[in-house]
Amino acid sequence: MKKIVVLTGAGISAESGIQTFRGADGLWEGHNVMEVASPEGFKKNPLLVLDFYNKRRQQLLMVKPNQAHQALIELETHFNTTIITQNIDDLHERAGSSSIVHLHGELLKVRSSGGTDGTDDETLDWRKDLLLGDTCPNGYQLRPHIVWFGEQVPLFDKAIEITEQADILIIIGTSMQVYPAASLVNFISQNTPIYVVDPKPSVRKNDFNNLTIIEKTAVNGVPDLVSKLIANFPR
Repeated sequence: MKKIVVLTGAGISAESGIQTFRGADGLWEGHNVMEVASPEGFKKNPLLVLDFYNKRRQQLLMVKPNQAHQALIELETHFNTTIITQNIDDLHERAGSSSIVHLHGELLKVRSSGGTDGTDDETLDWRKDLLLGDTCPNGYQLRPHIVWFGEQVPLFDKAIEITEQADILIIIGTSMQVYPAASLVNFISQNTPIYVVDPKPSVRKNDFNNLTIIEKTAVNGVPDLVSKLIANFPR
């Protein structure tokens, strides 16, 4: 069974109503990114950071997976499929995908701010607002389970290992500008087919070997691609 690795970014969730709140000017809803997505920002103004992610969490609980998320379930019934996502939402899980690596953390989880490294066994499921005074058993303030700027990506080595095994790489709704996630494409074998689904792709056909660009949104492009792959590689 062929191994397909799917790298997803904000574009796949935007069509479910998740705001891609980082603008071209680097501001997230009027805030400098370092104010709401860095350890320094959290230390300086934890109330602002907690409120920022509480609003993201509230929004997430009101939206649903879209046709692109659902199409990846069909892909999983025919191929050995792993999703590596830059998104912090749980829409892949709710759609029914079973193998997902969250590079940048998960919005519906929290962890201690007392020096933990962000691994899964130190997280708590969390669907309500996270408030000042919500602490771990050791008395440290809980923080969003998000990989902030300036922090290491704990699951990146795992993502590399998965990507190295890919027979096909699919990239959906990501600008391929955020590192280290964008560098994963460099870990596939030389002639591995790459499919990019994005209405405004930042890559060009001569950037990589065996590259197919589908200039469509995720909802419009992913179901067609999945149908094509299933037809071309029957079980």
